Amino acid sequence: MEKKGAGKKYKSISVKHLRAMLVVSVITAIVLIPVISYVYRGQMEKEYSNKAFHEATIAAKLIDGDSIARYRETGQKDEYYEKVRQMLLTMKQTQGFDYFYVIIPYDDIQYYIWDAGVEGEEGICDLGDTEPYLGEGKAVGEAAFRVDAEQNILITNSKEYGYLASAYVAIMDSKGEPVALASVDISMDKINTQIRQFIILVLFIIIAVLFLCQFGYYVYMKKTLVSPLENLHEAVSGLVSENMERLNDFRIDIHTGDEIESIADAFDLMTKELDGYIKNLAAVTKEKERIGAELSLATKIQADMLPNIFPPFPDRKDIDIYASMTPAKEVGGDFYDFFLLDDDHLGLVIADVSGKGVPAALFMMMSKILVSNYATIEASPAAVLEAVNAQICKNNDEEMFVTVWLGILTISTGKVVAANAGHEYPILKAADGRFELLKDKHGFVVGGMEGVKYKDYEFTLERGGTLFVYTDGVAEATNLQNELFGTERMLEALNKEPEASPKQILDNMHSAVDSFVGEATQFDDLTMLAIKLL
Repeated sequence: MEKKGAGKKYKSISVKHLRAMLVVSVITAIVLIPVISYVYRGQMEKEYSNKAFHEATIAAKLIDGDSIARYRETGQKDEYYEKVRQMLLTMKQTQGFDYFYVIIPYDDIQYYIWDAGVEGEEGICDLGDTEPYLGEGKAVGEAAFRVDAEQNILITNSKEYGYLASAYVAIMDSKGEPVALASVDISMDKINTQIRQFIILVLFIIIAVLFLCQFGYYVYMKKTLVSPLENLHEAVSGLVSENMERLNDFRIDIHTGDEIESIADAFDLMTKELDGYIKNLAAVTKEKERIGAELSLATKIQADMLPNIFPPFPDRKDIDIYASMTPAKEVGGDFYDFFLLDDDHLGLVIADVSGKGVPAALFMMMSKILVSNYATIEASPAAVLEAVNAQICKNNDEEMFVTVWLGILTISTGKVVAANAGHEYPILKAADGRFELLKDKHGFVVGGMEGVKYKDYEFTLERGGTLFVYTDGVAEATNLQNELFGTERMLEALNKEPEASPKQILDNMHSAVDSFVGEATQFDDLTMLAIKLL
């Protein structure tokens, strides 16, 4: 039986269980039949082997062992020879053996003394004939050709002789020494036919029992499981189809006294609480949509506050600058900035606010405005950072702080005066050189403590050289193995194409970080700025 709900078809549980029972039954038959066949074949081989050994033992006791040597030496038959041959033939025909013979075993051949058979019978040997051993016949014959030999049986299956059980019993002379082997071969080909018939019978019984079990199981499942679940399904489907407008009146009338009734009671209880949850969820969803819209607007406002039009100074041919900020959340705490103080002086800022999200974004906006405003008033980067620090510390109950690297570039000479408030080392490339860390002296973070003093330092950006500044989100990017991207990988990425433009430098760095991080989550903002003096 199939049920249809929400456009999808479902198979009945009873059908699934019946199929499962069928699969289990088939697997059981596949496993049991070879085992039973193996045991049956072993028992039949044992029965045939015992029969052959018994007759071979009788023959070995009846044959005069002293006559064997005479027949071997002369090759002449006599009256006693014919008498023994007739005895072996009678035993062979009476017991239904394929071959009944007496041989002397040698290293590579078996020498025939007697081989019971009638005229024209295929495969019968005469006195003095020899044949090679069949299969493991040599080892079995040697084991039997001893005074203290136990039962020695050889099982073979060949195209020439078929499926045989061969028994070997030593014939003793008057001195008690073995002189030949009485051997019996009995065909076991009919065992295969018996096994096939047995398998067919077992399969028939399994199918019959399986049918009866499945029918009874289906009736039981229908009554105790399928019907109650169908009632539960219809009740829940009816509730959904009515858009859950009657949650308070929802009831499921199932009385099975087991887990299904418990599930029905749980549905009754669930529907009583679901109405209030849905109303609350609607309110929460509406609020979440409002917050999402506001965050989206905040992301746009933050992005608009950072310089985002490149080239920023299209009329200037002496500098090339590019920057980017990729927040870890909707809004971030990193920021960059650059601004002309006059025609020959360019302010450069890269900063990282403690924390993430909206608080960091608000602190970032305030810090950016303070840095850019004081940069137009104060004479040096150190003085700017001191002024900003004093202003932030006045109203910093949340104890947030920001790391800042601030530099003022004299465009005509390449001289850079900078101050570092706990920020990452800048990276500098000479005109014909490679990118290298510029290990400047760090001051304390801005907003961390009142009265902090900062120091200016100087370096030169050569014509054709590049300055690269960044936040710790670059060096501390982490992959799934919890490994850091690190400064060495950062320098390696920069020096793969050292003469690239600032935009290409940032693109290369983004690609290197993304390739390293892979599927790992970004936990920190990724902010970079590069400037090349042309």
